[in-house]
Amino acid sequence: MSVQERKERERAGRQRLIVATARELAEEQGWDAVTTRRLAERIEYSQPVLYSHFRGKREIIGAVALEGATEMAAAVRAAASAADTPRARVTALALAYLDFAERHPAVYDAMFQLDGGLAFAQEDTPGPLQDAFAALLESLGEVAGDGVHPALFTEVFWAALHGLATLTRAGRLPPGDAERRVELLVDRLAIV
Repeated sequence: MSVQERKERERAGRQRLIVATARELAEEQGWDAVTTRRLAERIEYSQPVLYSHFRGKREIIGAVALEGATEMAAAVRAAASAADTPRARVTALALAYLDFAERHPAVYDAMFQLDGGLAFAQEDTPGPLQDAFAALLESLGEVAGDGVHPALFTEVFWAALHGLATLTRAGRLPPGDAERRVELLVDRLAIV
């Protein structure tokens, strides 16, 4: 291995450490607790080292969001692939989405609530975000109904899931009724 390859590997490792540490700190104490000073202390590198990888907190949030999008896409696909009917796929997808949002609130916030400097629904949308949407579209597109554009249906269904996740987490909806809400959502929106 050349010196350059070793340096690149070390740089990539530091970057992964920064993202993992930011994510851990955010899940423990919220995004307000994530500062370059605290990150530098936790990973035992100087702040200039952090700034050599990320220009600031916004880019770190974006990196966490991209990582989260990849994980969410995998979770949604795994849940949907285990189901054998369109209705079961949509239900499994919705429950997996809500479960992801509940288990990873700081990551979910990075993906959909905070400014990570990422473009959504544009030509320059990063691949992991496009793939997360595609993971939803794969199952939702088949139940959109005649004359309904599958991507538009997916956007509306996703918006409903996001609303459920956000309102439940904020204590605006009683906990424990996720399955009944998903069943109602599937019954009323999806053509299955």
